[in-house]
Amino acid sequence: MAKLRRWRAYRRLERPYTRVSKYKKKSFIRMRPNIKIAKFETGDPRKKFEWSVHLVPKKSIQIRQEAIESARQTSNRLLEKSLGKAGFYFKLRVFPYHILRENPLAAGAGADRMSTGMQKSFGKPMGVAAQITTGQEIFTVKVDKLNVGVAKAALTRAAKKLPCSFSIKTAENQ
Repeated sequence: MAKLRRWRAYRRLERPYTRVSKYKKKSFIRMRPNIKIAKFETGDPRKKFEWSVHLVPKKSIQIRQEAIESARQTSNRLLEKSLGKAGFYFKLRVFPYHILRENPLAAGAGADRMSTGMQKSFGKPMGVAAQITTGQEIFTVKVDKLNVGVAKAALTRAAKKLPCSFSIKTAENQ
């Protein structure tokens, strides 16, 4: 399996120049990588919970789908262990749509005949990221009043898997 590039290569928010059309000639990018996020909602969506706990970034950033999935798994594991599958409702609020590209440069003997250098450097798709603005909610956990501390602990664990600093906001549902 190919190694991922460092996150700092993709952390800047860019204009999403990544149109994918059903007509091949109109697409800027010929292939869209598969999304690795398994579930966007877990828990019990039908039950009415009293409190909502949100994970909110402190600055605008671009986060890769691998980091989002890792954070989701970590927080979901803690919530399921302590509250059971019916004791919470967890929702991922962002969708990774921005296609990341890289211009692979060959190195070594004979590499000058294989790569074009920066001559045609649009790049090939290698992953997908979500573009997140300041104050946008990434994860939302709905729980009862007794379990707000568990939800905060789960979102704290999730924040440690993500690249920038976050705040956790709590609100009572109406």
